[in-house]
Amino acid sequence: MLKVVGNETSESDKNFVEPDLLSDLVADYEEKHFPVQSPALHEVIKLRMFEMNITQAKLSEILSVSPSRISEYLTGKSEPALKIARDISKKLKIDASIVLGV
Repeated sequence: MLKVVGNETSESDKNFVEPDLLSDLVADYEEKHFPVQSPALHEVIKLRMFEMNITQAKLSEILSVSPSRISEYLTGKSEPALKIARDISKKLKIDASIVLGV
């Protein structure tokens, strides 16, 4: 059945209706039972550190905070103050909504 349906298939085509309905049902089910959540700040910082190939010590230098404070951010034990949050957003290029948790 899917071999006769492609991107150019009209929505009124009888071969299109069933796959379209099934994909809508699957999407609704996933949205209800497996919603996508925003990532936690500490997860995003760890990912960015990996992408930038920097250590906790280097991140400490970049943000001008102590290594122990970086450790607290990375374990989720502490949230950064507004000034540090702004620096994280700018210097690590992380969207402000993730940094601020909104």
